[in-house]
Amino acid sequence: FLKVPFPSEREANIALQSLSPDPEPRKGGIKKILGVSGQTMSVKWTADEARILRVSVSSFLDHLSLVMETMDAFGPAV
Repeated sequence: FLKVPFPSEREANIALQSLSPDPEPRKGGIKKILGVSGQTMSVKWTADEARILRVSVSSFLDHLSLVMETMDAFGPAV
């Protein structure tokens, strides 16, 4: 389970919308649920194997980092 705080609810929703469409690369064995509550985006994973979980979390964090860098580069949400 991961909780990611954002400066605003709008930015949390932008991140959620940017990250939600990415399906897991492997069918079955892992499930990822994303949501937003206020200014916090939450992600919950369940996996059959630790290796699959590690790959999914690592990939998600890479994408999250890119989304956050992009939001920083273009300034605060209007």
